[in-house]
Amino acid sequence: MPVELGWADRRVLTIAGGAFVLLVLAAFVLMPNVESGPDLPTTYSAASGGAKAAWLLLGELGYDARRWERPPADLPTRADRAVLILADPTTYPREADIELVRDFARRGGRVIVTGALAATFFPDEAFTVNRLPTVWRQVPAVNLSAITRAAPRITLTPSAVWAARANGTPLFADEAGTRVIERQEGKGTVVLWASATPLTNAGLKEPGNVEFFLACLGAPGDVQVLWDEYFHGYRHSLTASAINSPIAWLLLHLGFIAVAVLWTYSRRSGPVFAPVTGSRLSPLEFVRTLGHLYERAGAASTAVDVTYSRFRYLLTRRLGVPPDAPPDVLDAGLAERHWAVDPNLRATLEACEAARSRDDLKPGAALRLVRALYRHGTALRLFDRDLG
Repeated sequence: MPVELGWADRRVLTIAGGAFVLLVLAAFVLMPNVESGPDLPTTYSAASGGAKAAWLLLGELGYDARRWERPPADLPTRADRAVLILADPTTYPREADIELVRDFARRGGRVIVTGALAATFFPDEAFTVNRLPTVWRQVPAVNLSAITRAAPRITLTPSAVWAARANGTPLFADEAGTRVIERQEGKGTVVLWASATPLTNAGLKEPGNVEFFLACLGAPGDVQVLWDEYFHGYRHSLTASAINSPIAWLLLHLGFIAVAVLWTYSRRSGPVFAPVTGSRLSPLEFVRTLGHLYERAGAASTAVDVTYSRFRYLLTRRLGVPPDAPPDVLDAGLAERHWAVDPNLRATLEACEAARSRDDLKPGAALRLVRALYRHGTALRLFDRDLG
């Protein structure tokens, strides 16, 4: 059966449909190119700001490189041959994560941290963030080291300025300040970049950037590279990855549609109530009340008269005789049709004829006559036809 929608329901559906279309269009416009991926230095992205080219380069050069999608608590215990790359993290680390990363460096690991958010991993006086990102700039080396010997000049986006302290050595700097700094952290080394430009797909081809990137890592056969994707939102668990993926937006859209449908349906149908079931005591209460009424009025003959009149009406209609036919005519009509008739039927009819006008009829006698009429009517199936 088709459902009729009112004007209010159509308006709700129109508004919900229009909002859904707007959300889809906004997602289509704002969503990055699927082929290029997000414009941040993740190994999954082929965009200009991604790092897929650097990741593939490590594999071609023979580096033991892995994408690290686990929390810092799962970093390898033996850290003296491991290099952890934190390329422009997009989520702020917890205090426990900060301590675990620093402990990884203290145990002999090398940590490469890029971008302004690097200050949250090493929140001490060795460096501070002073500037916002600007255009690319070539930055020369200012101190002699294995890294600066490999790349005397690099190109990057100077998004931060590190203030070197006693435990840090500036490697690359310009007139605005230090852009790359190397410092000791326990038994390990931390290299802080002002930005991730040297390892991005677009920045990797600039002069000196490949040499600089590989010099920060070390020789291919000596290190294991752990490229962090955990702080880019790529988590090892399915739930965590889904929260940081477009699936969350898809579920939001589906939830919006579900709410709109439920709202429309509820306004059209209204609340649902269970049908009220009548009490089976109601007919009995009516019968008892009527019986008490006849008893107080002393109208036992009236009860016989009502039952007898109904019986005569059904029987004469069945036989096709006049409604005022006497009992002998009714009994003869039944005999002519060869119906199985109780021999006491005529006597019962005559007794009812005599009792219907008696004011002194006792309730017991009236009850016996009413029962007899009901028994005869049931045998003749008068009441079945009456109900049908």
